[in-house]
Amino acid sequence: MQYISTRGQAPALTFEQAMLTGLARDGGLYVPDTVPTLTPAQIAAMAGKSYEEVAFDVMRPFIGDTFDGATFKTLIANAYAGFGHAARAPLVQLDSNHYLLELFHGPTLAFKDFAMQLIGQMFQAALSRSGDRVTIVGATSGDTGSAAIEAFRGLAAVDVFILYPHGRVSEVQRRQMTTPTEDNVHALAVDGDFDDCQAMVKNMFNDFAFREAVKLAGVNSINWGRVLAQVVYYFTAAVSLGAPHRQVSFTVPTGNFGDIFAGYIAKRMGLPIADLVVATNRNDILHRTLQTGAYTKEGVAPTISPSMDIQVSSNFERALFDAYGRDGAAVAGQMDDLKSGGFQISQGAYQMLKDTFKSGRASEDETHQAIKTYRQNHGELLCPHTAVGVHVAEAHLGPTPMVTLATAHPAKFPDAVKAASGVTAPLPPRMADLYDRPERVTRVAGELAAIQAVIRERIS
Repeated sequence: MQYISTRGQAPALTFEQAMLTGLARDGGLYVPDTVPTLTPAQIAAMAGKSYEEVAFDVMRPFIGDTFDGATFKTLIANAYAGFGHAARAPLVQLDSNHYLLELFHGPTLAFKDFAMQLIGQMFQAALSRSGDRVTIVGATSGDTGSAAIEAFRGLAAVDVFILYPHGRVSEVQRRQMTTPTEDNVHALAVDGDFDDCQAMVKNMFNDFAFREAVKLAGVNSINWGRVLAQVVYYFTAAVSLGAPHRQVSFTVPTGNFGDIFAGYIAKRMGLPIADLVVATNRNDILHRTLQTGAYTKEGVAPTISPSMDIQVSSNFERALFDAYGRDGAAVAGQMDDLKSGGFQISQGAYQMLKDTFKSGRASEDETHQAIKTYRQNHGELLCPHTAVGVHVAEAHLGPTPMVTLATAHPAKFPDAVKAASGVTAPLPPRMADLYDRPERVTRVAGELAAIQAVIRERIS
């Protein structure tokens, strides 16, 4: 299995190299050169297996000889041992044909834990084997940062720097990033929005002198390992509802397109997915693009679902790569146009995207109402991002079972949830003292040189 760049100008890498590298040297994102498929019999055999066993079956074809089978099984077991539910990703029935996939039972109460806990295990194993040390830099709109810090805190071979937009994450999200005490963890509050943070991370990777000097590695959803780990729960959910003998649909609240791209990979692997529905908040660039074929940036408006307050959806580039027939030059041209504000997708590529993805959006009022309604009528307390998902899913319900991804625990967004439902969602006991822990954070100007200076100083 080799990994190639979406922009066509970087060398092909192994899984281990792609995982440790993150962003390709031509600015593109790594994807597998081929997507392995599973037979209906192989998918049917997943019924009754543990989450860890399914994870091994789904991911093993992608990792080549990076880890032998026994080692990879151990890494998977270690990654999910700390989850608070035996099923890891349990399904809850909301209505006759609508289900919630709870992805918030990990250590930081968000779906990012599924990928980040495994990435942490794989990084540790690979770096222990090579003796190398790396500097991980990531941007977060809320959940990626805390999940990365939780996965890498205290590891001897890694320094972790997480950039988050100052004042634009929830208090729980912020405190999960700023209260760890390990010396290798660094939370940087950046003046700007998430797109600014994400752009600076990409610029650091494209500054090759800096990249080599600090041995930069990335764990944002630009990292293929992140996407791969998220493919697994599409299989566990679908098989629980009757796949491969029955089709299943998914609605995914997403801003950066990584979580729904994982669903696309699951479908290409042979999982019988009927609809993949993109759910956005008022920062609806993905919905607008799928409706019009024009990817045009507008300003980012703060919302009660801050993890989706994004206008530059990095993983959409991976979908474009397939839509353009894996033409790296065409994708590179579109990404150049994006620097000027946006681009128009060609008719053929746009048709492929429309055939593959559906979409919808939820306003702030609709998100509030969904939280209130599902509490009153279904007894479910939803985080704002999940509320966006269920609101959009309602317009796409039909004879096929619909699974909406519950991406975070409502306790991560206590103010928004209480305002909409009148209910305070308590933190789990292991996090009950979160508000009492001292914070450790560095405020940084939204300038590349300022952030690079902090990183150089801290690792020296």
